[in-house]
Amino acid sequence: MAAPVELMQRPVQLRGSRLAKALLRLAGWRVVFDGLPAAQGVAIAYPHTSNWDFVVGILAKWGIGLPVTFWGKDSLFRVPLLGRWMRWIGGVPVDRRNASGIVGEMAQALQKARADGRFLWLALAPEGTRGYVEGWRSGFYHVAVAAQVPLGLVFFDYARREVGFRRFLQLSGDAVADMAAIAQGFDACTGRRPQLAAPIRFKP
Repeated sequence: MAAPVELMQRPVQLRGSRLAKALLRLAGWRVVFDGLPAAQGVAIAYPHTSNWDFVVGILAKWGIGLPVTFWGKDSLFRVPLLGRWMRWIGGVPVDRRNASGIVGEMAQALQKARADGRFLWLALAPEGTRGYVEGWRSGFYHVAVAAQVPLGLVFFDYARREVGFRRFLQLSGDAVADMAAIAQGFDACTGRRPQLAAPIRFKP
């Protein structure tokens, strides 16, 4: 039976903003990052229990120097200034009522980026909300498996004041085994509101 593989090599190195790192240090946060296993991949952030996760995450993204694409509710992009800013930082509007085609489109985009030698990482919060839910949305998983790209685990740990992007998996396509490995990778990460963190499983 196939099993997910943890990727240890980090051939892709990035140069980020010293200012962003300094701001995080002033706020008492530390960024944990030592490179990427590939120039294309999917990153998932967990646990997502507070609006502050977005602030810390954006500063970490700039501090690492990581250009990412992410999906956001289409209603946010209709707000004039906010919409422009969301697009500038990599946001792509998604109508969640009719999002069936975006998974296949994103998988194809990642495959094409790999063929062309272009950098492309998709970043998502699989809980889909700051409130408690019974499980994760599965879009990230289907994209990573279809495109055969690494899955990076981004954690917010408010207990240690760390935001990290240090574990990467090559998924097997066996959802049970893959989700068990993902859960292990996020072990002992404490969100700002721990009681709102969703269990690491797909929604029923």
